[in-house]
Amino acid sequence: MKFLFVLGLLFAASLAVFGQNEQSPIVEKDVSYKNWTLKSVRDGQDLTLRDLIGGKKLVAVVYFAPWCPNWRHDAPMLARLYEKYKANGFEIVGVGEYGMTDEMNANIKDFSLNFPIVFESFSRDAKQTTPHYAYRTATGDTRKWGSPYYVFLDPTTVEKKGDLLVSRTNVINGEMIETEGEKFIRQKLGLPAIDLKTAGVKKPDTEVCDPAKPAELKKP
Repeated sequence: MKFLFVLGLLFAASLAVFGQNEQSPIVEKDVSYKNWTLKSVRDGQDLTLRDLIGGKKLVAVVYFAPWCPNWRHDAPMLARLYEKYKANGFEIVGVGEYGMTDEMNANIKDFSLNFPIVFESFSRDAKQTTPHYAYRTATGDTRKWGSPYYVFLDPTTVEKKGDLLVSRTNVINGEMIETEGEKFIRQKLGLPAIDLKTAGVKKPDTEVCDPAKPAELKKP
């Protein structure tokens, strides 16, 4: 009986950790988001964000740790959204953090990611020194790793010159809620609304890379 009791406690604890997600709504926040030039994960070439914004209607910059289950939940969803809307002016730019480029390249292969992906850091020890950390904490993200974290850029509101791109924009402090994300994307691209509830949107997985998820990150 004692063994069964302990086993029950372990099962309950596992549910507490893995039976949650870190989905969060799209919110508008003050954040001084700056232009950057970072190296491509694929070929090591320099990519500049201003160049990637050019000619687009909406750009989603998504920061991720390649080993994070939360990112691995969003990655295939982003692959679908990119293929669906890239011809309409939608761009996604991945920024890898806290992992090696071979891990990031494995993500590209595993999830068929065709959008640009750069890297900003390699070591987990860099967690509190990256621009990613500064941006997400500025917008109220108190998760341990902040993977994934989204910054949306509307090119019509981006500063034309200088390092500063925007001082206020939409962000996601967690995983994207797919129905909300696709609705937002369609609005920004000037596309008509669709009934996403019947459009075959997949339900979220329940793995989490930040077990101590704060209450601010809302579960739908």
